[in-house]
Amino acid sequence: MTNTAQRPNRVVVIGTGAVGATTAYTLFLRERASELVLIDANHEKALGEALDMNHGLPFAGGVKLWAGDYSDCKDADIIVIAAGSNQRPGETRIDLLKRNAAIFDDIIRNITNYNDHGIILVATNPVDILSYVSLKKSGFPANRVIGSGTLLDSARFRYLIGQNKKINPRSIHAHIVGEHGDSELPLWSLANVAGVDLEIGEEDKEDIFNRTKNAAYEIINAKGSTSYAIALALDRIIVSILQDEGSVLNVSTLLTDYNGVSDVYLGVPSIVDRSGVREVLDIELNTEELERFQASARKLKEQIASLEL
Repeated sequence: MTNTAQRPNRVVVIGTGAVGATTAYTLFLRERASELVLIDANHEKALGEALDMNHGLPFAGGVKLWAGDYSDCKDADIIVIAAGSNQRPGETRIDLLKRNAAIFDDIIRNITNYNDHGIILVATNPVDILSYVSLKKSGFPANRVIGSGTLLDSARFRYLIGQNKKINPRSIHAHIVGEHGDSELPLWSLANVAGVDLEIGEEDKEDIFNRTKNAAYEIINAKGSTSYAIALALDRIIVSILQDEGSVLNVSTLLTDYNGVSDVYLGVPSIVDRSGVREVLDIELNTEELERFQASARKLKEQIASLEL
């Protein structure tokens, strides 16, 4: 549990749909911040979520939580953006792009009217492109505009490898990098347990990766949206920031001459601390991985070009 008495801090969550509300509840239960603010275009929805959580304060602790407006961003350390159109069954993350880019234009303008010092954490899909949009619209330095990236994809990957090997996924070291979406790629060359290479057949590797890549579609088709695991991933990023951990997390960040890739947001292992993304780790890719990583970047850059930022 975080000791919030030492340093008051505020996290704002914009968007109280499935992801935003579950993220707020996770932060509330774990007492990550002394102040938690919910903002939604539908203010009644934000009010309802805040009231529902506040009724649990006798059981949960001392977080001050309320439904607010953009003026509450003024004192925010972290602003989580989970607002936007939902991904529909059969729809890819990229299909969401133009609808959510327009929504973000309004959101970022409202944030920057009140805040020029915090960290923007983007969860809305397509997260890599919307993180880039947030960077350009906000004028913030790149280290303070972060996307959830492939942190969740990597967690799914580790879970499925753990299922295959009958090993706790927390002991699996494995990464998904690139787009949080269809062009993401697994780094099998770096996957290991305690430094020991994983012995997994090619057929099983293909199955594990396909199940990782398609996990969101499977969940959306079954229940309409994803919420729990992404909320935990966002919580993990927020903790690393507020507690100045310097943890290595596969977040989406602006790349500059990284394995031949520049001027695009992609999920890669990065050191995350109170400053945001302190450093992007230079990982060694084999020839196939490098080609796929660069192809993922080209795909996203083509989509970004269509927005005429």
